[in-house]
Order: sequence, then C-alpha cells, then structure tokens
Amino acid sequence: MLNLKNTYKLVIVSMAFIAGCINSKTPEDKLVARVGTISLYQSEISSVIPHDISPADSAVMAEDYIKKWVKQELMLQKAQENLSPEQKNVTRELQDYRNSLLIYRFKNELVAQRMDTTVTEAEILDFYTNNADNFKLNNNIVKAIFIKTPNELANPEELRQLSGNSSAEGIIELRDYCLRYAKNYEIITDRWVNFDLIANNIPESIEKPEQFLRQNDIYEMSDSTYYYFISIHDYKLKNELAPLEYVKDNIKNLILNRRKIEFLKQVENSVYTEGIRNNTFKIFNSEK
Repeated sequence: MLNLKNTYKLVIVSMAFIAGCINSKTPEDKLVARVGTISLYQSEISSVIPHDISPADSAVMAEDYIKKWVKQELMLQKAQENLSPEQKNVTRELQDYRNSLLIYRFKNELVAQRMDTTVTEAEILDFYTNNADNFKLNNNIVKAIFIKTPNELANPEELRQLSGNSSAEGIIELRDYCLRYAKNYEIITDRWVNFDLIANNIPESIEKPEQFLRQNDIYEMSDSTYYYFISIHDYKLKNELAPLEYVKDNIKNLILNRRKIEFLKQVENSVYTEGIRNNTFKIFNSEK
C-alpha cells in the first residue's frame, strides 16, 4: 500500500497529466492513483468532470476528486483491517436501504400520477381561518417604496407626488423617474416584504421599527451624498395575523403535504387489504 505522503505526491504529479488528458480521445485508460490494490483510472475522473469547463478548472476538479478518492480508500482500508467479520457484514443494512429506496420511489410515482394537486381558494381560506394562530408574523412586513438619489438630483416634492399614485400608470411613471435619477430603488407596492429589506437601505438605524411604522407614512433623510425616501403604503406588525396573500403559498404547501400523508396512508391500507383479499401473506402465531 502507498503511504499517504507518497500518495499525495502522486496527486500533485497527476494534476498536470490530468489537465492535458481530460477529454482526450486516446484509447488507453491511464492509471491515475492507487491505494493498496485498488486503482483509479483516467476514465473514472473524466466521467464526472463536465466537458464544457476550462482546462484549469478541469485540473482543479480532478485534483479534488483524486484527493477525496484517496482519503475514502484509505479510510475503507483501515475499516477493513480493524472491523470484525460481523461488523463488516452490511448485507442487512444494504437490503434495508434498497427496500426503503424502492418504496420511496414507488410512493413518489403514485403521488405524481394519482394525487390531486389542485388547491382551491376556498380551501386556502378555510385553512387560514381555522389555523389563524399558526400565522402570526415573526417580523414586521410592509408594502413600500424606497428611493436613493444623489442630493444634486433629488426632487422631494415630485417624489412625494409620484409615490402617492399607486395606479399602474403611476407606478410606470415612478419607475421611469427612478431609472433616470435614482442610485438605488425598490418599488414594492403589490406584495408584502420584510420591513428590514427597506430599512437596511438607509444609513440611519431604525431602533424601534414598530413605532417607526405607526408614525411614518413618508420618511426622508439626507447624508453628505444621497437623499433617501421611504413611502409606506401598508404595514403589519410582528405578532399580528399575517395577511392571507403573504402566507398563501405556504398554506397551499401545507395542504398538499397533509393531502400527501393521507394519500400515502390510503395507499398502504389499500395494498394491505389487497394482500388479505389475494391471500398473498400469512402471519404465523409465534406463541408456543
């Protein structure tokens, strides 16, 4: 068996070789590394490295693959040397894993083919109403506008006017203004977002966000370079009931997950009932 020091020497020497040989069309399969009697060949590395990357990236990936392969084989060899025959017998574990994997894939296939994935608005509303305590907000959320403009280009009066028009035409006009003058901006009036997404854009820390939201429809400030503008169109505070539209996708996933659990229970019961009907299994009395 090669010792670890010599193996790593082989890794480094192999790098240059691999960079030139990856994607090679030569018929010979080159030996790249060996741990004890186990060998690693060029074809094994080439099969796991993308063909559309640069030679330098290929060499880096190849080196990393070799190192991981060497470490794994060294650990495996140590395990073989130090474990008892009983400990090395993994037949039962492999069978259990195979069984679990086959059942998992079978269930997923049934879910994909047969489970109804339609979730109606009425179902979402019913779930929301009956589980309201589970939809308390963990943070403050807003519908808002943020604009950061160089001081020399700032026009606060125009911004106040533009931000107050939430119609489609008004949003288009405001976005056009931002594209022309703003250094950075967020126009988020059609969906709920974490207030931190807005607050983190200004240099002044907002120590009491709940109080800030209660007291400010419009907030303006300047530093030596920029003018900052925030317009709060709507807000909900931490621990309040989340708006339905904010948790709608989450509710849909929860409904589907519950439906999947119930569906798979029905599948298991159906298979069991079919087994009884067809007399395909028998449970023996183990009592003596």
